[in-house]
Amino acid sequence: MINTRIICTIGPASNTFADLKKMSQAGMNIVRLNMSHGDQPSHLEVINMVQQLNQEVDYPVGLLLDTQGPEIRTGVSGMILTEGKTIAIVVPPQADDNSNVLFVNYPHLPSTVNIGDRITVDSGLINLQVTKKEDNQLWCKVLDGGEIKPRRHVNLPGIHVQIPALTNKDKSDILFGIENDIDFIALSFVRDKNAIVELRELLGEKGRQTKIIAKIENYEGVNNLEEIIREVDGIMVARGDLGIEVDMEDLPTIQRQIAYLCAIHGKCLIIATHLLESMIENPIPTRAEITDIANAVFEEADAIMLSGETASGKYPVKAIDYMVRTARKAEQSPGVAYARQMIRDNDLQHIALAAVQLVGDLKLKGIVTFSQSGRSAAIVSNCRPANIKIFAFTNSAKTQKTLILYRAVYPILIQFETDFEETVQKALHVLRAADDFAPGDRVVVIHEIKAQDKLVPTIQVRRIE
Repeated sequence: MINTRIICTIGPASNTFADLKKMSQAGMNIVRLNMSHGDQPSHLEVINMVQQLNQEVDYPVGLLLDTQGPEIRTGVSGMILTEGKTIAIVVPPQADDNSNVLFVNYPHLPSTVNIGDRITVDSGLINLQVTKKEDNQLWCKVLDGGEIKPRRHVNLPGIHVQIPALTNKDKSDILFGIENDIDFIALSFVRDKNAIVELRELLGEKGRQTKIIAKIENYEGVNNLEEIIREVDGIMVARGDLGIEVDMEDLPTIQRQIAYLCAIHGKCLIIATHLLESMIENPIPTRAEITDIANAVFEEADAIMLSGETASGKYPVKAIDYMVRTARKAEQSPGVAYARQMIRDNDLQHIALAAVQLVGDLKLKGIVTFSQSGRSAAIVSNCRPANIKIFAFTNSAKTQKTLILYRAVYPILIQFETDFEETVQKALHVLRAADDFAPGDRVVVIHEIKAQDKLVPTIQVRRIE
């Protein structure tokens, strides 16, 4: 397993147990359930198969539920638009049964946009400019034409939209996920911290261990990055919608900004969308796509994600293989860990940085942590030790699964003993049985002990016998 984790979206091209097993063997670490497609029963089948798969693998495959979010879409009638022509857009309460106009299911559209504003359809392939508007109707000039198929996604770049953070469908899907032990919730179209607060209230105590990933997909999310990052466990740079909402040339800078903020706040970073888009149809990626993957690794993303490549593409396993090969090579080069060295919030972070330094200076084999919550392993991961594995021993099966997202963390489930030294010896025995270790190898051990009702982090160098 490489240090950078790989998230794969499941769909018609990958929804059998045999598919999942091949993808896991190729390098998949986390399964993404895209709630914009399929239904809860079909997703439950995938969840059950992943749970079955986890009985056969050394490190568990995590489950990420990606909400549909409050989407704006066109109607059921398709049409072909010609560049330079003028078309009419209608909104509710008018009926969605006229093939001569474009229906959009957002009732506030006429009051939200102004003359001169841009409306994009189908991931930005169709672009319209508002030239005239009335109560329930707009007239738009076609800037970029083409065919609009039914229920295409609509974006309003740079415009504040009056839609809820969590739709009723999102709430139903999230509760479904919690009932079925989902590890991560990726919340779509996060605009500010209020969406995260609302989600945590919905999760309640039962979903307390579920990690929350905010998807940054619009200009409001970019403007409120600091407040969002403080509230979540991680950020997904969802470059599809984000690349429509902002000027495309700004996208690389925004990605770098998010990587930097995740670093200094100690949060997970996921880079998503179009990483191997050409492999939906082709068996070999473009050179630019390979470079894009490498740059995500250089930015020290915790995870990189495949969408259509594994959900509906012709070569899902090959796509994972190219991702693994590229990431493994890129991990051998130094990244941008400078930002993560700025973190000095508590004693455990000092200890983590010292452990990273020790491993390098003494040429040790890795870092070992012990934690029920996974906190210590997450903090060490955030220090981004170069080419160093972090072996996170935990007595919580849930923690073992959620730690699979963190870069360079290899979570191992064991039973903790009352005597901590017995727990350490048990962990070292597990490592001794692994192929990478031999008698005489040394590791750094990080553990928090309780002293005067406080957790005090300790660091040791231990030898494997």
